[in-house]
Amino acid sequence: MEVYTVKVATGTSEYSGTNNYIYVTLVGEKGESERTVLDNPGLDFCRGAVDEYKVTSPSPLGPLLLVRLEKQRYWLEDNWFCRYVTVEPPGGDTVLTFPCYRWFIGDTKVEIREATAKTPMQDSLPQLLEHRRKELQERQATYRWVTWAPGIPRCIDAKTEADLPQDERFDNEKRSDFEHSLHYALLELSLKKLAIRFGKSWNDLEDFKRIFWKLRSPIAEYCMEHWKEDWFFGYQCMNGSNPRMIRMIRKLPENFPVVPNMVQSSMALGTRLDIELKAGNIYLLDYAIMDGIPTNTIRGRPQFIAAPLCLLYLHPDNGLMPIAIQLEQNPDRDTPIFLPSDPPLAWLMAKMWVRHSEFQVFQLLSHLLRTHLVVEVFCVSTLRQLPAVHPVYKVQSLLSPHLRYTLEINCRGRTQLLSSNGIFKRVVSTGGEGLMILAQREYKVLTYRSLQPPRDFADRGVFQLPKYFYRDNSLMLWEAIHSFVSGIVSLYYQSDEDVTEDQELQAWFRDITQEGFTELPNFGLPSRLTLEELSTLLSVVIFIATAQHAATNNGQFDWCAWVPNTPCTMRHPPPADKDAVTMEMIMATLPDVSQSCVQMAITWHLGRAQPDAIPLGQYAEEHFNEGRAQEVIDRFRAELKEIEEQILGQNEGLELQYLFLLPSRVENSITI
Repeated sequence: MEVYTVKVATGTSEYSGTNNYIYVTLVGEKGESERTVLDNPGLDFCRGAVDEYKVTSPSPLGPLLLVRLEKQRYWLEDNWFCRYVTVEPPGGDTVLTFPCYRWFIGDTKVEIREATAKTPMQDSLPQLLEHRRKELQERQATYRWVTWAPGIPRCIDAKTEADLPQDERFDNEKRSDFEHSLHYALLELSLKKLAIRFGKSWNDLEDFKRIFWKLRSPIAEYCMEHWKEDWFFGYQCMNGSNPRMIRMIRKLPENFPVVPNMVQSSMALGTRLDIELKAGNIYLLDYAIMDGIPTNTIRGRPQFIAAPLCLLYLHPDNGLMPIAIQLEQNPDRDTPIFLPSDPPLAWLMAKMWVRHSEFQVFQLLSHLLRTHLVVEVFCVSTLRQLPAVHPVYKVQSLLSPHLRYTLEINCRGRTQLLSSNGIFKRVVSTGGEGLMILAQREYKVLTYRSLQPPRDFADRGVFQLPKYFYRDNSLMLWEAIHSFVSGIVSLYYQSDEDVTEDQELQAWFRDITQEGFTELPNFGLPSRLTLEELSTLLSVVIFIATAQHAATNNGQFDWCAWVPNTPCTMRHPPPADKDAVTMEMIMATLPDVSQSCVQMAITWHLGRAQPDAIPLGQYAEEHFNEGRAQEVIDRFRAELKEIEEQILGQNEGLELQYLFLLPSRVENSITI
């Protein structure tokens, strides 16, 4: 009789344990063990427990291939989350680990493989090849594509988060925290509205301070004190929540008729606009994508948008400064160009209109479309086309850790934020029809090249821009991620032919291009997946899911809590007369008390640090037992530690620090 020592690890989150029957069968090349009920004296499969059992076989099983786990109901249904199983064969041979990390719902049977990553070419046994096929067949039936709206990336077929498989849902603690924090924020805003309604009137910019209660941050307070200053406006173009818009220009756009005399007072001594254009010191923000977008109606009142152009000058002493703003794309002779030399309230109002466009673009395009929706395509494709043993899927390797919770947060976003009765419809000027048209416009011009930091910065001509901390930190993280990915990929693929012969990988790539990114002929993904392109593509996915999402999401409360700095809506149209701008006009245009409170509450809820966050380079699920892969992971972690120290050193002594891309603050996946 052969005796195997089996250890079974139950999940650590709430309700992971079970009192149902659990059976195990060991499957080897030479046969199967007895089907054994796992039952020790006392309680088995408690939350966080690792229980040990003996499993017998009348004859040697040979090399172990699979572990078959079964759950059967006992009195009441009680779901179970299994982390992993280890098996020690007779004679004290090397202990084998079989990762599981999935929920057992109802009476169910699951077969899991040993942890070593394998491409399809590395599997030769018919039983293991059949296991791969069956796993993908089941996954493709479970994870289906659907078109949420035409003209944007396709997504998971789930109307709400409740329709998702349990394995893609938030843990109970995450769900409780998410819902509690939202209720807390909404309760505070209700109290603020009540206090203000029965207090003084809402008629001056200083009155916005009255909604700064417990929900606050050092940067938000700094913003409140400095938001009117031109240098701070320029700083946010580089290091705010939407740092991808600014680009260097050598020639003024034809629809932005700025003449040198207009901006001469903003130039340094001894220079002119034409000289600075040639020198590469003139930059542009162009919100043409906003032109003609349908606007929201809130409580029966139409809201308003603009499609501004903003010219900025890299002043040798003062840094990046706005020097001219036009609030429409098709000017006529009477269209004003706002200048720093204008009446102060007129210039301030023009900057607020630019920042209002910034809110729409960063929330809907830079954040929602270019991180959440793009990553969801890779998430669905990975679950449909790559088995758990595939090295590109592998937990604690490439994609899987960077897809955690993304499907649920995206489902919640579609139902709670973006739907016809969602929060955007209640308070955002592009809420309703406009937000979808805006996303569709961006999707049409979205390129794979723009998702790669080195190419994006080169195309925008911003490599020489000083104090562009987002750029500097992004490039460091990109290089670290790309080096890590290339190291892992090289362990399993040595040539382009290896990549081409991997039919699972090729099916994954086809699913991405033909199912996920449909209606996108100019996206620019390579037509053929080579070794180099595979490393780049995986690096892009991981960078977006980690660093890019952190850069756009994590600071949204900091930059939006002081509502006049980044207003979510405007209640009157842009001014046509500089001299007509008054404080009464500004307050009547900016969000009202209710809208301002919702903006504060939602940006706090979405931008706050998550209590269960797993930082970049760390893994909650340990699936790899391969020494070479662990060496690559260890090098990656060491490089991230060096980047952390470098960023902290760069920020030492700065009054306004840029720490959004500190590796310890960059979450491993899009979970909020």
